[in-house]
Amino acid sequence: METLFVITGPTAVGKSELCLRVARHLGVPIINADSRQIYADIPIGTAAPTLEQLSEVKHYFVGTLRLTDYYSASMYEQDVLALLQYPGALSHAPHALLSGGSMMYIDAVCDGIDDIPTIDDDTRTLLRQRLEEEGLERLVEELRVADPEYYATVDRKNTRRVVHALEICYMTGRTYTSYRVREQKPRDFAVVKIGLNRDRQELYDRINRRVEQMMAEGLEEEARRVFPYKGANSLNTVGYRELFDYFEGRCTLAEAVERIQGATRRYCRKQLTWLKRDNRIKWFHPDQGDEILAYIDTLINKTADR
Repeated sequence: METLFVITGPTAVGKSELCLRVARHLGVPIINADSRQIYADIPIGTAAPTLEQLSEVKHYFVGTLRLTDYYSASMYEQDVLALLQYPGALSHAPHALLSGGSMMYIDAVCDGIDDIPTIDDDTRTLLRQRLEEEGLERLVEELRVADPEYYATVDRKNTRRVVHALEICYMTGRTYTSYRVREQKPRDFAVVKIGLNRDRQELYDRINRRVEQMMAEGLEEEARRVFPYKGANSLNTVGYRELFDYFEGRCTLAEAVERIQGATRRYCRKQLTWLKRDNRIKWFHPDQGDEILAYIDTLINKTADR
């Protein structure tokens, strides 16, 4: 394989339809880079590809994990690299297409990720139990002692990050910080990043409408089906957290929907802040499909002429 084309952008920007068009143009499948669409049973809340889209273009890493399965960016890196190297997996095409908005997953494939140990089941169970019994605040204080350097920078309200850092400390006897060397790993293929963006208010309007559409399509019912697994990391995400609060009487349904919309807008801003730091990304509006295809063709032709 010569080139990995990456199409990314904030949530609700309109990646899906554009990626289908690019995949058809290149004659390749789509490698999903959305960390929640990998899980089965939650297609509405994760805006996963529809059955029609899945039948139109082959997708990898969509609905392949159970809600209780452990998965990480480093595991995703290994799985995608194995796919790219597997003979025939991508129909021997000289190019591949990766698309999504999970920034750490994309960075893991393009640049590599620190070699952080995979957490064993006993440690994961222990920390999950402690979180339920003692609460996040107690674990945050323990992280302050165990790894003060990471404590100083981590979002202390982000349960997943706090717990994961403590899991590493517990399992290895070393600080989480000691594993975060952030060295870029060599790749034997070129990476071309294409970013999609819209006017901020346009994005917010699309987010609000999409949440309303998700509710109309059955997001509440989907959340009720998976409610028994509410402690799973796969469900520690926008949409389910807010509806779980509603189910437990902490807010009304209308308030839950507003919270989902607000949290999604905040996540959109976070994505854009992260992506804007990457000067390798060439930005387009999603409606510039013709220009994007022309840009891709120009790069392919340049490679062929070498």
